[in-house]
Amino acid sequence: MHLHEAVLSGSPQGIGVLCLGGVGALAGTALGLRAMDHEQVPRVALVSAVFFVVSLIHIPVGVTSIHLTLSGLVGLLLGWTAFPALLIALLLQAVLVGHGGLLALGINTLAMALPAVAVYYIFQRMSHSGNRSLNFLAGFGAGSAAILGSAFLISAALWVSGESFELVAKAVFSFHLAVAVIEGLVVGSAIVFLRQVCPERLFLATPQGLQDRS
Repeated sequence: MHLHEAVLSGSPQGIGVLCLGGVGALAGTALGLRAMDHEQVPRVALVSAVFFVVSLIHIPVGVTSIHLTLSGLVGLLLGWTAFPALLIALLLQAVLVGHGGLLALGINTLAMALPAVAVYYIFQRMSHSGNRSLNFLAGFGAGSAAILGSAFLISAALWVSGESFELVAKAVFSFHLAVAVIEGLVVGSAIVFLRQVCPERLFLATPQGLQDRS
């Protein structure tokens, strides 16, 4: 799920969206770096690498294809540090495989990371429950909500960029309604698995507050 720089740079509104996305991504990354200490660096790097690899795997569906993002899982594991993690992964995608382009790096990072942070605050405590059913529901909700949030932001960016993109914006969001169910099932299963086999330190213990770093 990427916006390409060529799509947005053709109109004043699109250029404004690129600039706004860049400012938003910069602010979110600054907050993420502020919330991150040296002990979290390996976890952030690992999750960023997983996101990079998974999002490159395309699954054919009829005449098109889909790919998972696991941004809900990224959010549950990282909180605000999802911003620098996703920024690095999307930067590598833009440089190595041409996804999005460097000019759209900001808006793509914002569209992926902001919903990831939001689902962290909504579902993270439930993901810490000792009940497997609650763990799965937390993962399903986080995975579905994160992908729908990203689809909404990308659709909104297209909508604002010009009337010619209105139909595409509607199609993007509608298409990801089905993808959200698949994403939720995968993230829900992943949370149950991680809670069983990984040490507790893989998860953030409590919702991050910036006051912790002040």
